[in-house]
Amino acid sequence: MSTATMNADHWVDQKKYLWLLGAPVMLLPIIGYALFELTGLGLFWWFSPLFVYGIIPLADYLIGEDTSNPPETVVPRLEKERYYRYATYLAVPLQYVSLVWGCWAVATLDLAWWAYLGAAVSVGMVSGLAINTGHELGHKTDGFEQWLAKIALASSWYGHFFVEHNRGHHVRVATPEDPASSRMGESFYAFLPRTVFGSLRSAWEIEAKRLQRNGHSVWSIHNNNLQAWSMSLVLFVGLTAYFGWIVLPFLIIQAVYGFSLLEVVNYLEHYGLRRQKLDSGRYERCQPRHSWNSNHTVTNLLLYQLQRHSDHHANPTRSYQALRHFDEAPQLPSGYASMIVLAYVPSLWFRVMDPKVAAHHNGDLTQASLQPGKEAALMARYHQA
Repeated sequence: MSTATMNADHWVDQKKYLWLLGAPVMLLPIIGYALFELTGLGLFWWFSPLFVYGIIPLADYLIGEDTSNPPETVVPRLEKERYYRYATYLAVPLQYVSLVWGCWAVATLDLAWWAYLGAAVSVGMVSGLAINTGHELGHKTDGFEQWLAKIALASSWYGHFFVEHNRGHHVRVATPEDPASSRMGESFYAFLPRTVFGSLRSAWEIEAKRLQRNGHSVWSIHNNNLQAWSMSLVLFVGLTAYFGWIVLPFLIIQAVYGFSLLEVVNYLEHYGLRRQKLDSGRYERCQPRHSWNSNHTVTNLLLYQLQRHSDHHANPTRSYQALRHFDEAPQLPSGYASMIVLAYVPSLWFRVMDPKVAAHHNGDLTQASLQPGKEAALMARYHQA
């Protein structure tokens, strides 16, 4: 028996029970409210962004990275173990506990405008994190998990992500045709409307073609987009009817903030990277080098290893617990939580990331995805081939 086989026989997932941490973060707004009640500090109405943008980057820095991979021989066992799926299931009801709590808070407590806004942003962050839960569940073929994915997406009104991500983004990632792949020199604020409306249009077109092939009308009950949006509509109408009109602005704000959180993550995952066209006219197969990767431990635990994005796109059927680090994948300087903050300040983002894009392409920016209108300036500054 080889040493590798012996090691595989004794391999244990040291983070197995830490994957459960993805569920309690859904309760961040309620934890913030408890801290507000204890201290009287209004700052805690904004606890979710304070935790995600402050505490998580600090924890990533202190705990560091983990580049270890599970042995390939244990991957089939890992994939079959239902525990890992149950860990993601748990996050969905907790997401709705925070949403309903938020409606109760803004409807019954006499909140100043900044506290109302803080509650909406805090719950919106949960809705944004829930899109990642929906992302993991939406890649499964099990009907229950696919419906659970749609439920997770309902609070952010982003149910079309279920269609566009799986059958649009994964097909066209790191190409000019993909609205969810950002370009070098493109700010997040330029990317946001392009990806929101582009992804919406793409999801509708993809589903219309599928329904046409199957002999159904685009306006039928079989339309996955309409199913998902109907769930959001019922949810928002029901909560507004129960708690009153005062919760409607809250619901809208948290939904917009939630899906903007998804899109800022999309922004940093493929920034400036591009798959090349082959002589056949088709694009090369997606490889680990076409996605930015991060091995920062804490954020990976909370996001079900979303940061091992290179392996996810190269092998989209792999479950989160089996995703691998690749040495050839371009590495972000920090975890997603701190990179999101950087993306909100374009001048800092460009200063940090543009040299990394150039270095990844060995100074040959003809291989990179460049923002139209900025090609000459970027080539003059970074092109060295």
